[in-house]
Amino acid sequence: MAYIEPAPIKDAENPLESMMERFNLAAEKLGLSEEVYNVLKNPAKQVIVSLPITMDNGKIQVFEGIRVIHSNILGPAKGGIRFAPDVHLDEVKALAAWMTWKCAVVDIPYGGGKGGVRCNPREMSKGEIERLMRAYTLAMLDVFGPDKDIPAPDMGTGPREMAWLMDEYSKAKGMTVNSVVTGKPLVLGGSLGRTEATGRGVMVSALAAMQKLKINPFQATCAVQGFGNVGSWASLLLEERGLKIVAISDISGAYHNVNGINIQEAIAYRDGNNGTLEGFKGAEKLNDPMELLELDVDVLVPAAVEDVITIHNVDRIKAKLIVEGANGPTSAKADAIINEKGIMAVPDILANAGGVTVSYFEWVQNRLGYKWTAERVNRRSDRIMKDAFDHVYEASIKYDVPMRIAAYIVAIDKVAKTYTFRGGF
Repeated sequence: MAYIEPAPIKDAENPLESMMERFNLAAEKLGLSEEVYNVLKNPAKQVIVSLPITMDNGKIQVFEGIRVIHSNILGPAKGGIRFAPDVHLDEVKALAAWMTWKCAVVDIPYGGGKGGVRCNPREMSKGEIERLMRAYTLAMLDVFGPDKDIPAPDMGTGPREMAWLMDEYSKAKGMTVNSVVTGKPLVLGGSLGRTEATGRGVMVSALAAMQKLKINPFQATCAVQGFGNVGSWASLLLEERGLKIVAISDISGAYHNVNGINIQEAIAYRDGNNGTLEGFKGAEKLNDPMELLELDVDVLVPAAVEDVITIHNVDRIKAKLIVEGANGPTSAKADAIINEKGIMAVPDILANAGGVTVSYFEWVQNRLGYKWTAERVNRRSDRIMKDAFDHVYEASIKYDVPMRIAAYIVAIDKVAKTYTFRGGF
């Protein structure tokens, strides 16, 4: 998708518009002043760079790189870098804003940032990806920094890419700076517990919501869309706590077993099958992968991509509880119907904030020069996630709003008060 100058957004399913609709509702409930509203609505910084890369065939290809800092009111910006063919500015702006609210809702001292490079890493060699990440890092030297903007992995990137980023940044600064990035390999200062952190946060949020809805985990069924890092860990941890996982899906399709899927077997199969569930015999393959969203289950975990629950399928959703593992899986227009149907939805900025919470722990450990045990990381992240859920639930009761708007209210109120105490502009 070609870069388009920011303009009024006409696409109803645009992720930036979805975010702004929720933001506007929360701002209205809070009675936000015009000054604070305008400051929080607009990103603090947008950087777009061209990255000429020598490909393996000797030709030069120019990639577009984006970094958006939505806010640094609470502290340095925090957010992932995605390598994907459909990266565009509105998406990155929406994701950066989501990061601001996500950090605020779990009460960690970060603002929101996000980055992306429009490329297809599946069609690139390891060397090409490394040259692209190093070029992106050099182009963002004035943006990144342990006290300014701390990137992390996202779609299409992982610990390997974060190691290259840390190395390139460190070489430019003339010293090892491992706190410039999180999601690193353990030997470079990565944190124990980081791999499962987002899925673990989904599990904690789901159990907290089930307690409010009086759903017994040992009698509950669950469907998980997306079997990558977040979905597979959420599935495994929920299964360990009594839930029957009856459906999972990945890029190869959706797999359903009314008697429950053995998640450890599914993970082992995926890991030994080039990272895909294609051919998995522990469940029956559904004709249409989107059918997974419409199964009659107690808990639905959309943990794949944005905008999978829309006005086109929301009427057919039967789950009592939706726990959003992905960023923006529910379009704004579908929200009203979910609320009408009495379905509780634990929103992305709360449910999947376990990842950024443990990223914060990684940054703290890097700054301290001291490593925590996995048990300490898990104990502290579980406490933060449970406290955040309770605060959002209390706000939903106080303001008589759904959990999603309550999460925005909690987050925006925190950022707005901090802005006011800091003196504004």
